[in-house]
Amino acid sequence: MNARRPPDDPLPETGRLAGVDYGTVRIGIAMTDPDRILASPWDTYVRRSPSLDEQYFVRLASEERLVGWVIGWPIHLDGNESGKSREVTTFAHRLRETTGLPVALQDERFSTAFAREVLGEAQLTRKKTKARIDRVAAQILLSAYLESHRAATGQRLDQPDGPTGGFRGPGSLDD
Repeated sequence: MNARRPPDDPLPETGRLAGVDYGTVRIGIAMTDPDRILASPWDTYVRRSPSLDEQYFVRLASEERLVGWVIGWPIHLDGNESGKSREVTTFAHRLRETTGLPVALQDERFSTAFAREVLGEAQLTRKKTKARIDRVAAQILLSAYLESHRAATGQRLDQPDGPTGGFRGPGSLDD
């Protein structure tokens, strides 16, 4: 059992973030755009070995010019840690150490269930759903992080001084 506290670093206010849905076999990855307006599914990484996994994430951070990681925090409904959350703690520390980037944790309760629901509505085959579930779960947890950060800072996307310069895309509630 790992007694280290899970990392929860402050992330830079600007720049591209990656969301990570940790799994022992597959790791779902999502990315924000540099302005952090959207989170998009990116990749499902199939784990190989600790060394190859580290190489993958170092390369990803460099190639995509990431400024931080948001990792899904799998805690129980009552808020207590689970065995999986202790695995995530170890992974998060390793990711921070190997990439040199800050790590923030995001409650991921229900992210995979919600991803299954979203993909179920898309009426994909079981094989296609399995191929996409982890990266969609990463997108959901990264989107939740962006929304909670906006709420905590009072930032709104439709404000002229916000990251979109006042742009509200089609389908906004005021249309």
